[in-house]
Amino acid sequence: MKNIILTLLFVLFAAACSSQTTPEKNKNNTSMKPSKSEDGEWDLQVIDTQYDYFLNAIAKPANQYTESYLKTKNRFLVSEWNSYYYSGRYPNIIESSIDYDPNENYGLNFEYKLYQVFAYVKWKYGLKMNNLSGADAH
Repeated sequence: MKNIILTLLFVLFAAACSSQTTPEKNKNNTSMKPSKSEDGEWDLQVIDTQYDYFLNAIAKPANQYTESYLKTKNRFLVSEWNSYYYSGRYPNIIESSIDYDPNENYGLNFEYKLYQVFAYVKWKYGLKMNNLSGADAH
């Protein structure tokens, strides 16, 4: 009887351990890519309800930036973000890379929203990014 209980416990333990494994992320297929809306403008969708709050209540308004300023900042911030992603740093915060072409003309609205994603991550998670302006790193 004692051997049956020990065998049963061993089988249950082995089954419990094997069912807890999670598949690895496929880093080649997890990239945020900009998309054009129906009217031909680039758009950025952030799926986090607090991002909209941040954008409307905390972030500086878009009219306080120039497109060239945001484009320059985004070029460096995307590079920094992607280096964190590919190195595996901050896996609970950075879950995908960003596909950003600095030669593409995305427009002020897109550049603003992308820049504010970095400010939002700093605000919400405390992730410091070297190329984020101190005034926007709430």
